[in-house]
Amino acid sequence: MSEAVGQQHPIGIYLKIWVLLFVLSTFSYLVDYFHLEGYTRWSLILLFMFLKAGYIIAIFMHVTWERLSLKWLLFGPPVAIAVLITLMAIEGDYTFLNRLFYFDR
Repeated sequence: MSEAVGQQHPIGIYLKIWVLLFVLSTFSYLVDYFHLEGYTRWSLILLFMFLKAGYIIAIFMHVTWERLSLKWLLFGPPVAIAVLITLMAIEGDYTFLNRLFYFDR
């Protein structure tokens, strides 16, 4: 008997994630089918997109079974960039509204 190197994950988890991805894709298509508009449409589309991407990264790219240090290495910088972009957008809106208020008299 040869010794197996590495981990073997049960195929059932992959099949469950495939079904879950199919269901999330169906919900994403139903957003267009029911003709949702505005912020509701875009928030649902983005929610389903992020959920699908998260499951793909976690299961099919094996990030779920990695060490915590690798998870921080992969997800720390994008989260920091997203926080900084949000702060810049808030500051930009504040500056724009102040310019409208004081210079448009």
